[in-house]
Amino acid sequence: MLYWAAIFLVIALVAALFGFGGIASASAGIAQILFVVFLVLFVITLVVQVFR
Repeated sequence: MLYWAAIFLVIALVAALFGFGGIASASAGIAQILFVVFLVLFVITLVVQVFR
């Protein structure tokens, strides 16, 4: 999941570089959502491992 967040971040940066604001904004939003989902799953995994 972190891989896909990084991919969308790169897409957002390239789109912003070429002046495509809408695509850059959408890609950055998707990257942010994927990163938050990754963090939540990572924390849940850590908690489960601690209590196991």
